[in-house]
Amino acid sequence: MLAVIRIILASILSVSICILGIIYCILRPRHPNNTAFLGRLFGSMAPIFGITVEIRNLLKDKLPKNCIYISNHQNNYDMVTVSCIVPPRTITVGKKNLLWIPLFGQLYWLCGNILINRSRRFTAYNTVLKIVRSIKVDNISLWVFPEGKRSFNKGLLPFKTSIFHAAISNKIPIVPICVSNLNNKVKLNRWSNGVVIIEIMPPIDTAGYNLSQVRYVTKYCYMIMKNRIDSLSKESLQREDHNLVN
Repeated sequence: MLAVIRIILASILSVSICILGIIYCILRPRHPNNTAFLGRLFGSMAPIFGITVEIRNLLKDKLPKNCIYISNHQNNYDMVTVSCIVPPRTITVGKKNLLWIPLFGQLYWLCGNILINRSRRFTAYNTVLKIVRSIKVDNISLWVFPEGKRSFNKGLLPFKTSIFHAAISNKIPIVPICVSNLNNKVKLNRWSNGVVIIEIMPPIDTAGYNLSQVRYVTKYCYMIMKNRIDSLSKESLQREDHNLVN
């Protein structure tokens, strides 16, 4: 019964947010603050699924004004967890087929986000590179999922090198965002589905690297994120076990 109630509530709210969001974005189409605003609306749905979101190291004064945020991408529940911390003037990169999802796809585009065809790698890279080159000029930041797709309980997938190549060539700092394990965590018939911990890690300055070090930087970012995600996931699980005991 609880699962049915959650599905109905989540469906009503999702459609409502999309419709209101489309109207809102039509008034200021593709404005760089749209994604952050709508992200917080979707993030407000986390309690419906029994998820408590805990955010760490959200030090706005110490984050670069213009940067590239990289985050792990697990499943559809990312929409109600990590979306809540997308900073203002930040746009995201998504697959072009998102555009065909009724309401959400149109909202995603109107928010100012970038849609790319991953099957056309050269064109996709040039699109992202163009955005990265304009980051400082347009006073924006970029949010990407370097795995390129959702992991679906396969752990952190290998990173694509393209975004790191673009960051190094344009001297744009990288800010890793680590999200504790979400896969197989949410049971719709369970009242509480525990804590999802989101940690914003210290920025990585790319100014000291050159293009011959792209793979090194890619591997370095992968390793520090994997280690931190594993640690956060273990902590989240231990806290759930503790609550069950008590």
